[in-house]
Amino acid sequence: MLYARHNPPSHPPNMNTLHSLISSLFLSSCFLPLLLSFSPPQTHLPMQCLDDQRAPLLQLQHHLYYAPNFTFSSNFDLWDVNTDCCSWEGVTCVAYGHVVGIDLSYKNLSGSFHPIFNLHRLQRLNLAGNNFNTTLFSYGFDKLQNLTHLNLSSSCFHGQIPVEISFLKRLVSLDLSNQDSCYLRYYKVLYPGFHIRFSLPYELQQPLKLENPNFKTLIKNLRFLTDLYLDSVDISTQSAKWCETTSLVLSNLRVLSLSNCGLEGPLCSSLSRLSFLSKLILDGNPISYLPPNFLEISSRLVSLSLRNCNLSGHFPTEILLSPKIQSIDISFNLQLMGQSPEFPANNALQSLSLFYTNFSGKLPLSIGNLEFLTNLNLFGCNFFGPIPSSIANLSHLLNLYLGWNKLSGSIHSSLFTLPSLKILYLGENQLVGKIDEFPNASSSSIQELYIGNNYLTGPIPKSILQLPKLELLYIGDNSFSSMKLDMFVQLKNLKDLELYNVSLLIESDNRSLTFPQLDSLSLRSCNLTEFPEFIKRQDKLVHLDLSNNHIHGVVPNWLWKSSLSSLGLSFNVIDFPKKLPLSDANFSFPVLRQLLLGSCNISAFPEFLKSQENLEYLRLSNNKISGAIPNWVWKKSLRYLNLANNHLSSLDQLLPNQSSTSSQTSFTRPICNLSQLMYFSASHNNLSGTIPNCLGKMNDLYLLDLQGNNFSGMLPKFSKASQLQILEISENRLEGKLPRSLAECTQLEVLDVGNNMMNDTFPFWLQKLPYLTVLILRENRFYGQIKHRFVFPTLDVLDIASNQFSGELSIDFLQATRLRSLKIGGNKLEGKLSRSLANCKALEVLDLGNNMVHDTFPFWLENLPSLKVLILRANRFYGTITKFDTKHGFPKLRILDIGSNNFSGELSIEFLHSLKAMMQLTNDDKGKLDYIGENYYQDSVTIFNKGIEMFYQKVLTILTCLDLSNNSFHGRIPEEIQMLRSLKVLNLSYNSFSGEIPVALENLKDLESLDLSQNELSGKIPAQLTSLTFLAALNLSYNQLEGSIPQSNQFITFSNDSYHGNPKLCGLPLSRKCNEVGLPMPPPPRGDEESWLCAMSTWKIALIGYASGLVVGLCIGYTGLNELGNKWVDRLKKHGKRNKRRSR
Repeated sequence: MLYARHNPPSHPPNMNTLHSLISSLFLSSCFLPLLLSFSPPQTHLPMQCLDDQRAPLLQLQHHLYYAPNFTFSSNFDLWDVNTDCCSWEGVTCVAYGHVVGIDLSYKNLSGSFHPIFNLHRLQRLNLAGNNFNTTLFSYGFDKLQNLTHLNLSSSCFHGQIPVEISFLKRLVSLDLSNQDSCYLRYYKVLYPGFHIRFSLPYELQQPLKLENPNFKTLIKNLRFLTDLYLDSVDISTQSAKWCETTSLVLSNLRVLSLSNCGLEGPLCSSLSRLSFLSKLILDGNPISYLPPNFLEISSRLVSLSLRNCNLSGHFPTEILLSPKIQSIDISFNLQLMGQSPEFPANNALQSLSLFYTNFSGKLPLSIGNLEFLTNLNLFGCNFFGPIPSSIANLSHLLNLYLGWNKLSGSIHSSLFTLPSLKILYLGENQLVGKIDEFPNASSSSIQELYIGNNYLTGPIPKSILQLPKLELLYIGDNSFSSMKLDMFVQLKNLKDLELYNVSLLIESDNRSLTFPQLDSLSLRSCNLTEFPEFIKRQDKLVHLDLSNNHIHGVVPNWLWKSSLSSLGLSFNVIDFPKKLPLSDANFSFPVLRQLLLGSCNISAFPEFLKSQENLEYLRLSNNKISGAIPNWVWKKSLRYLNLANNHLSSLDQLLPNQSSTSSQTSFTRPICNLSQLMYFSASHNNLSGTIPNCLGKMNDLYLLDLQGNNFSGMLPKFSKASQLQILEISENRLEGKLPRSLAECTQLEVLDVGNNMMNDTFPFWLQKLPYLTVLILRENRFYGQIKHRFVFPTLDVLDIASNQFSGELSIDFLQATRLRSLKIGGNKLEGKLSRSLANCKALEVLDLGNNMVHDTFPFWLENLPSLKVLILRANRFYGTITKFDTKHGFPKLRILDIGSNNFSGELSIEFLHSLKAMMQLTNDDKGKLDYIGENYYQDSVTIFNKGIEMFYQKVLTILTCLDLSNNSFHGRIPEEIQMLRSLKVLNLSYNSFSGEIPVALENLKDLESLDLSQNELSGKIPAQLTSLTFLAALNLSYNQLEGSIPQSNQFITFSNDSYHGNPKLCGLPLSRKCNEVGLPMPPPPRGDEESWLCAMSTWKIALIGYASGLVVGLCIGYTGLNELGNKWVDRLKKHGKRNKRRSR
């Protein structure tokens, strides 16, 4: 609005001037109303508001009330009714007394704001950050036709966005975002101690919806919009068309923020039409990939955020060099690759966040040119090499996150002297050496310091202990010198101390230690043998973790601080007093939210749990608790409950008038009261009966793990388990079909029903699940052919082994580029091996053993760059194995089992040359064991050794096995077999190999198991084989060997069975002395299995786990295991099948 006073000219105007003036007045009359709507409101003129403006405001004050806890607190009395309403806080008027602006943001208000819609001149309305908790349907937004700015963000609005908002044609800025953040506040009030890690109920994650009107209808009239914020609004009904619609309609857009809206599909190229776009925020939408012209689109941007968008491939790092870009956040795109570019001087970047991406390479020295940088977050990437010293030049840097990378070298003390730095995170790297003292520690601004989980040595620098503002210190899991607890006393502002895996010296009299009052203390794995008494004086302690120590005995009463919310005592041998001094006025038991008591040798549920009505997180796994679960354990507040690996027998504690049948039918089962349950694991117990139907109706449940029990009956329906991500129910006695309601669990990622008695066809109806990653059906009674024209788009792992599937083998229903593990063994599949497997470039495990596949050796699988396990055992493969591209070979294949087929010919040198991975020695770091598979699933494998089928639930990446047994190979064993230096298991039994045992086998220094039995080998046993000091299993039986058996190292541990059937062998352990050779021997057994069933009763074996050291998981010759061995033989004889174990 124009308020300038007009002064008359000193001379009369001429005609031209008058014409110009008239034209100006005409134009002003035409465009003045539009200009007024966009002009900033004026408040500097002393004009009282009009009565028709004051009345709605007084009504508004009457209808609103303060509700900081989402319930009535007090009346809304912000305004003094005795003063002019244009002077009221949050009210803006123009000179003529009309109210044009209301800003009541972040006042904790609730109630109704209907009177606002009588202020027809209103241009700006801001109600953000309040607690209304209502819908928007009843409000007449179409009455505010002058509105240019509308902000209703984070105020707990839910339901459909009303169509009336689309009538506000003058809107310049619309913000309806982040209603979920308001409901997060609400849940923290409703459930005190509500943790961020517990997500909101599904319907509150996107409280507002755009269905009718849809997104296109909402924006089609809002052509003046420059700022659009719809974060956490459900736009999924038009998820694929949002991009083109936005580009066509909103040509003036400067800010587009649509995070967590359920948008799908890639960004469209037409975004380049938005020539004014400077801020683009699309976090949490699976847009998957960027358009080819994204560099052009991003060249205008000042801020870009694409967090958690399922992006993959290479990110165009030229964007980081754009002259305009100030903020980039592409975090949580785990498959997104890239490298840091060389940064020129005067780069405008202020914030760069790449955490949890697959960016790699070295950090360039030129990173020091980012002189305006305040936030650098490279957490959880794959950067390696030293930390650039030039980071010390970044004088404006506030936050530096370099943790969870592979950075090496030392920590330069200059990092601690950055003048503005508040957070320094260098943990979980490979940093080494001593940290030097640094100057001016007393003037440092560092508040949080993470340097844990590295290889740092020497003493903790005194400078660190002099940081005056330090509140959080994580230094555990290094190789620092021993620390005394009292060294941290001088950190007066310390609130959070973590000393995981530290050699900690606590004085015996530590109760008088004047330690800073902590909020959080973690002394995990610090070799404590008793509860530290200095904790007695820690009266503000909220989180305490003493797990993984050697503490034993009764938990003292003084540990139960009234302030305590979280307590971790796992992996200690502890007990609890039978009675607590609850009647003592000086004793106040804490209201716990989190309690961790895993692996504590507890034999009963602690009695004090009865009173813990606010408990949300309870872990009692790996204990000795038996019997039925008491009804008072089922707290309505529980969100996380882990009871795995105990001896529990029932989910229901029966009352005197109940039977086991009635408890599961007419009575409400206690677990059904846990309406907020999100995580429930009771795996590997003795639970029986049916699985409660209510578990399939829990809206918030995302993990259900009941594997390894005795549940029977049918799976419940899961029609309401909308958040279920992981369902593991293997190793039970479940029957019937898979419930079709699982197709409604749209968040499902892992489904494991293996080792049950289910009888169904292949569940192709699951292909509609957009996130299904792991499907395990093994060892059931699934049947029929596997052919389908639809594709499972996201399946990484398919395990259907040991069922009754039949017909030709086809994988056309799988997304070839995604498949990582395929296990289809133990069925009745036939025909040739599908050539489509050659397209599965991510395939690591292929197991199709025990079928009827009729084909030649699949040399064409050499082209799979990630293949680690290939099992073709017990099929009808045939022919020679000679056709190989020895230049490439199998680059990562470490387990190859082609036993029990019809392969023939000599063992070719070309074949051995193709096994590239077996030639490479691995870094056998047993401190950090890596297994084949991902976090969500780890592969299993079955290895035949000494005629025994051994099942491994996890497969070490360093396990290397070659099994060519029970074929028709002949000729000499090539000396070139010594090239396979990383072999741990070599099985060439039941062939027709002849000639002498190659001396070259002595070079297989990692060999743990060698089986050359049932061949035609002759000559002496090479004495050089005694140098194989890891050799734990040896079978040379039924050959034509002669001479004395070597008598040193491992060879003195092997029994008769290693040499049986060689009449010309002599010496220990045989009873035949070397002057008695030539005595007649019994003929060899007829079949592979029979031979070792006969031998098992005298075979001395011991099966040991990975933790014991042997990679193969077996040690033959060290310990006798007669009883287990005989039972195993009996079971094999009677049932003729494998020992069932779970497949994960």
